[in-house]
Amino acid sequence: MAHRFLIKEIALQAGLGVATVDRVLNGRAHVREHTRKRVEQAIKELEKQELQLATAGRKLVVDVVVEAPARFADEIKSALEAELPILHPAVFRPRFLMRETMTTEEVVDTLESIGRRGSHGVFLKARDVPEIAKAIGELQHRGIPVITTFTDIPLSGRIAYTGLDNRVAGATAAYLITQWLGSRPGNVLITMSDERFRGEEEREISFRRALRARHPQLTLIDASGGHGLDTPTEERVRNVLATHDQIAAVYSMGGGNIAILRALDKQQSAPVLFIAHDLDRDNIRLLREGKVQAILHHELRQDMRSACHHVMHYHKLLPASAVSPSSSVVVVTPENIPEHIASRFR
Repeated sequence: MAHRFLIKEIALQAGLGVATVDRVLNGRAHVREHTRKRVEQAIKELEKQELQLATAGRKLVVDVVVEAPARFADEIKSALEAELPILHPAVFRPRFLMRETMTTEEVVDTLESIGRRGSHGVFLKARDVPEIAKAIGELQHRGIPVITTFTDIPLSGRIAYTGLDNRVAGATAAYLITQWLGSRPGNVLITMSDERFRGEEEREISFRRALRARHPQLTLIDASGGHGLDTPTEERVRNVLATHDQIAAVYSMGGGNIAILRALDKQQSAPVLFIAHDLDRDNIRLLREGKVQAILHHELRQDMRSACHHVMHYHKLLPASAVSPSSSVVVVTPENIPEHIASRFR
């Protein structure tokens, strides 16, 4: 396996022992496939970090553990990597573990493994369940700070949450629907990937409360639970459309928007308004095509910068007053797609 890094550097990046990495690099027997892939990924990560590796400063290894659809996980990774060159006086070396779905046991095992091998911090997007909250607390006892990102686990010992204010996002979606639909009655389709992601749950609670106050004539139709993945999301939407075929508006809190639109099209249902979250490749295309009317966007780079600053403050490299705040909710339409994001997907 070709590389230009010291074995100990690859081992640190991979979170493996030097002997294990040596066996992988030299093609020796009795190496598990996932171990070989982890070493390959570590080398790719080091190649991206090569400029940072030569930079002077306190080196901080952080683990980025994310359960999310690949389209969103890729955006998180790109946002963090874009921030790496400007995080002085620290030099961050992220190790990524990103999967579209993870069981509670897999998340706990991952956090326990990080605790055993050591880390300067963990950026975590996971469900709010007691087992994961306990694992976070155990990392905190080991002196490894955890920052929850984009969905919070508040009763866990995490040192901070970074990401948009989900209550504000839900209320904003309700306001837009009220303004768009006027006083007419109708059905509003809502979807979450998984209600145990606290961020989405907070959006949903705030949305229901605000819509009930502003527009009680609207009926909410829930098709949640598809994990933001196309096939299960489309199946759930089609199931609810079998009995509720007239949809006036859609508020998609958990993704899978192409699948939602496909299910609506099959039922010949054309909502007046479709509101979604996050400016990924799919959503920008849907905005440009007029299939989605508004995206509730938050600047991922600012959120990842804030997460890094919290780790730097924890390690006494940055005063509390210098920690960046999380990003605010921005309503994006086809007319105001941020150029620095749009240019990546042309």
